[in-house]
Amino acid sequence: MNHALSLMIDQGDWRVFDPLSVIPMLLLLMTAAITVLYYRRIRKAQQGYESAKDVVGDVIISFNKQLRKQEESIDVLTHKTDALSSRSEGIVKKIEAGDRQLANLEANIEDVSGIEEKFSARLMEVDKRIGRLVTVQEETTKKIEGLGKVERKVSAMPEAKIEAVIPIRRERALAPLTETELHVLEILAEEGEKTAPEIRDRIKLTREHTARLMKKLYEEGYLERESGKIPYAYRVKEEMRKILGKTETKA
Repeated sequence: MNHALSLMIDQGDWRVFDPLSVIPMLLLLMTAAITVLYYRRIRKAQQGYESAKDVVGDVIISFNKQLRKQEESIDVLTHKTDALSSRSEGIVKKIEAGDRQLANLEANIEDVSGIEEKFSARLMEVDKRIGRLVTVQEETTKKIEGLGKVERKVSAMPEAKIEAVIPIRRERALAPLTETELHVLEILAEEGEKTAPEIRDRIKLTREHTARLMKKLYEEGYLERESGKIPYAYRVKEEMRKILGKTETKA
């Protein structure tokens, strides 16, 4: 613009206007305006890019965090998988050991089957012996009862005749007894009625052994039992007391 004015002044007529000289200026102004517009757009685009870059960065950071969490979860799963694998191997070994033990057990069962047959045969033999012993015991009990009847008859006889019968009767009546059982009878004959625990303290046997001994003497007719109270109180039968008393007097 200034250049155009200077041209008009130089030419001596400032009112003369040259259109061609204005066109470059207009083009320059348009170029400047377009440049400013593009600059502003580029600036906005750059700001948008920065914003998008921040957003993308946040997304990437969040994705990385999630990825790390997934990696940690995968590590934990891997560790658990390894532990389960180790346990599985241990279980497999135990199963194999169990199979071997089962095979050994089957072999032992076969051996036991043969032993069981032998044991059954011996058990039958023992049953037979027990049956014979029971028969002998029953016969002994009958003999003792018969001796009791004889004792009652002998009691009615004169004293001189009784003395002649007692040694034979004692031998028959007391022959099946052990020394311990005979000692129990002598204690009861001398000291009177006693319970099984009191007898146990005297003969120094176990509670079960003493209980079996007292039951045997009772069932075989040597003792009487007071069952109205527990523990039972035992006493020697009168005929046994006479036998023991006469024997001791004679001695």
